[in-house]
Amino acid sequence: MFTVEVKVGLKKGVSDPEGANTHKSLELLGFKEVSSVRFLKVYRMTIDAPDRDSAMERVEEMCRKLLTNPVIHTHEIVFL
Repeated sequence: MFTVEVKVGLKKGVSDPEGANTHKSLELLGFKEVSSVRFLKVYRMTIDAPDRDSAMERVEEMCRKLLTNPVIHTHEIVFL
């Protein structure tokens, strides 16, 4: 069994309204030291696979089929 996190974010140049609104709110609350905010989704899952390579292949397939849109998203897979 493997525990992985898939971090999904928007590609550079894609509008990030949640990040922009959070940044604006932080500035209004006096947190002027924050220069930018980007919104990410993190999926943590436990994968039953015979080895790490097989787990990685399955998670990549999940990203292609459901978790990401390759036109606008980037993703990173981290084994915990």
